[in-house]
Amino acid sequence: MKLSVVIPAYNEEDRIVHTLERSRAFLEGRPYSSEIIVVSDGSSDDTVAVANDFSPGKNVSIQALEYHPNQGKGYATRYGMLRASGDLIMFMDADYSVPMEMADTAMDLIRRGHDIAIASRAVSGAVVTSGQGFFRALSGKMYTLIQNLHLGISYKDTQCGFKMFTRTAARTLFSQSLLNSVIFDPEILWLAKKKGFKTAEFPVTWTHHEDSRIQYDSVGKFLFIFQELFSIKKRHSKPS
Repeated sequence: MKLSVVIPAYNEEDRIVHTLERSRAFLEGRPYSSEIIVVSDGSSDDTVAVANDFSPGKNVSIQALEYHPNQGKGYATRYGMLRASGDLIMFMDADYSVPMEMADTAMDLIRRGHDIAIASRAVSGAVVTSGQGFFRALSGKMYTLIQNLHLGISYKDTQCGFKMFTRTAARTLFSQSLLNSVIFDPEILWLAKKKGFKTAEFPVTWTHHEDSRIQYDSVGKFLFIFQELFSIKKRHSKPS
């Protein structure tokens, strides 16, 4: 078996080394081969150079892909997921907010018959070692409630950046996804429900990083999130 790990990255030269070190160390000890694909989403720093200079490990290959200009996290994730060659394909955030060890839990769920395993900070057993702050956490809960009602899904946390797919599920869903923004996660999960893929939500240990590359620091950005959410069904109802 082969596992592919896709890491969308935008100006992550300062954090990608730690993420690659920890991920490589974990994967070297697993009884399968793996590849790590860093996707630079139009970065203006040395993200690609840093990733390309990183040494591969035992049964672990590392490569960096890049394009310009910046397109958004959804585009970067799709770009990597569709180019991955693993039997199982996952993506994770570049800031290592969820430790790579959680891949074992996701993999076990897929072995037990699920097509998709998604990390959650909101289900029983999750550990949040550093919170987001009261107002951001509250707005996140409000968003999730509206999102679930609108899309007809029932996940407690769709935005945690750690999700694993079978190869079939990954290729099917990401080849049909249309959103380039950070709201690609609920689009993928909505498509998964429509296609009949089985999805499991599992608890993780999660650490918030204040210097996130994705900031909701204005009314305009907050409104954009809902604009993207409410566009999902409309975009997919248009003839291809």
